[in-house]
Amino acid sequence: MQSEHLSTAVTKRPEDENLGLLANIAYGFQHVLTMYGGIIAVPLIVGQAAGLGSAEIGLLIAASLFIGGLATVLQTLGIPFFGCQLPLVQGVSFASVATIVAIVTAGGGLPSVFGAVIAASLIGLLITPIFSKIIRFFPPLVTGAVITTIGLTLMPVAARWAMGGNMKSPDFGSMANIGLAAFTLALVLVFSKLGSAAISRLSILLSMVGGTLLAWMLGMVDFSQVLVGPIFAFPTPFHFGTPEFHLPAIISMFIVVLVILVETSADVLAVGDIIETKVDSRRLGDGLRADMISSVIAPLFGSFTQSAFAQNVGLVAVTGVKSRFVVTFAGIILIILGLMPLMGRVIAAVPTAVLGGAGVVLFGTVAASGIRTLGKVNYQNNMNLIIVATAVGFGMLPIVMPSFYDAFPDWFATIFHSGISSTAIMAIALNLLFNHMKLGNSDQQSVFVAGTEDRSVRPAVIFDLNEGDYFKNGKLFDAEGNEVAVVPLKDRPKPLSDH
Repeated sequence: MQSEHLSTAVTKRPEDENLGLLANIAYGFQHVLTMYGGIIAVPLIVGQAAGLGSAEIGLLIAASLFIGGLATVLQTLGIPFFGCQLPLVQGVSFASVATIVAIVTAGGGLPSVFGAVIAASLIGLLITPIFSKIIRFFPPLVTGAVITTIGLTLMPVAARWAMGGNMKSPDFGSMANIGLAAFTLALVLVFSKLGSAAISRLSILLSMVGGTLLAWMLGMVDFSQVLVGPIFAFPTPFHFGTPEFHLPAIISMFIVVLVILVETSADVLAVGDIIETKVDSRRLGDGLRADMISSVIAPLFGSFTQSAFAQNVGLVAVTGVKSRFVVTFAGIILIILGLMPLMGRVIAAVPTAVLGGAGVVLFGTVAASGIRTLGKVNYQNNMNLIIVATAVGFGMLPIVMPSFYDAFPDWFATIFHSGISSTAIMAIALNLLFNHMKLGNSDQQSVFVAGTEDRSVRPAVIFDLNEGDYFKNGKLFDAEGNEVAVVPLKDRPKPLSDH
């Protein structure tokens, strides 16, 4: 009986719901479409920086899809000590792009990059117990600020997608691209409003299909390259050479790993809050270890550091589909795409503007979820409001002004160039300073929050007032304008009931 009770308790987790094969495939494909542009962006940029041809860049993309799929399956299903069993899609982390390009252009080449990723990720794997213990420093005050920032930092991505994606393209920002994005956004809203729960949950996928069909009718999408190239291809280990280990490259990449650990911690806690499930330090640690072990294996096949994708956290919030098995199927689809370049070319044909239209809702929903979490915070007679304001504002600096940290040391710029990391670090630090370290705190309200406290008075005060009494210049007057004496509490006559 006891084992049966425990089994029932475990299955009550919202993420353990299994929606069935067809629903898992449909919702999983929706996740893949949402993150596809992001997962291929890193190998595309790195391949171009390394001077690779289109065929070689294609191998980098295939490897990234393949490893991202394996990492997603590990994260969602989980094995002992690895995988948080939450609906999180894994893929190549964009936080590593600048460092990878710097290593490549400095003459290290891809072998040096792969060696740095392996070594730095192994160190990250060793320090995950430290990161998993910081969960008590992530109250709603911190997680709400970070989740809000995740959504806000992704909005420039949605804007670039809506404008066409490629800033060097002559039609970047054209009315055709923005109009296509607006049409896709309108479809999302229409499908979301329909009474059918199934259609509403698939609103992102259906709107992308509708947007792509419109683009095809207008001649804005090209499927001619879909059949060009192999149908099947397995990522070849060490295709780009044996990893080389150079200390400067490893140190630079380790800073990136620290950023990834912070961002993944924020994503794990964010999705746990969105689907309303418990995330303790053990579960957070399992998620971080899955990130790091995936990053260790990725370079062997020609990929890079892995992390949770924030845009898919937004998809979970929009659709309300909490099942981790849906994301497991997304991982399986990614593996198939990595083994079948043909399918990858089909998805790659989806216009970037279509992704932009859907991204406005996806990323905005992440920010809205953070605002909802911040609504749980107590702002009365404390510094919580200024903590949130400072943390979110600090995180927005590199977003509104990408060159803000250009004059700073490289290690500092690497950490704080991520708005998510900036907000997380500032929110944690200020929360510790004002809410955990009581020494030096004032018992008076800060001028920044003085007007935010809900007023209240004791019943005894009301009993002493008459109709029409009012305050003026610190004095109490009755309805006829006569001043009423304010007697100190110790001199106030006791009610008859007290005698």
